[in-house]
Amino acid sequence: MSKTIDNLKAAFAGESQANRKYLAFARKADEEGHKQVARLFRAAAHAETVHALNHFKAAGEIKSTAENLQEAVAGENYEVASMYPPMLEEAEASGEKAAARTFRWAWEVEKIHEALYRKAAELLGKEMPETDYYVCPVCGYTHEGPFDGRCPVCNALGEKFERIV
Repeated sequence: MSKTIDNLKAAFAGESQANRKYLAFARKADEEGHKQVARLFRAAAHAETVHALNHFKAAGEIKSTAENLQEAVAGENYEVASMYPPMLEEAEASGEKAAARTFRWAWEVEKIHEALYRKAAELLGKEMPETDYYVCPVCGYTHEGPFDGRCPVCNALGEKFERIV
């Protein structure tokens, strides 16, 4: 792998992290009533996304949908099988309750993502039913179609779920 490809991948990771960090900062600024600062953080976050996507494309990382689905399945499977279990175990062993909770929630939701990607890969090229997805704003639980009741991962109210179209 060339040094330039390594640099593009590192830049993609850094820009992606900056996007998420700035969105978290924007939420905090909104909570504290600093609306203009929140807007600035959201604008910068969007710009970081533009940079990240440009780097990702230049690195040749965007393939066919079938290949992208297979990569997504592999990534989710890694998180489910290898990444989150030891992180959760360590957090529980050290009594870090907030870390354990967020690792557990992510672990449970990544299992669902893997299943959804596998389903999409199996149906690719066939008639797929059109559906919106609904995401829990607390833990990220992802559900096909409208959701009623309480989140099965974190117990949040289904009426709070965000519709993704």
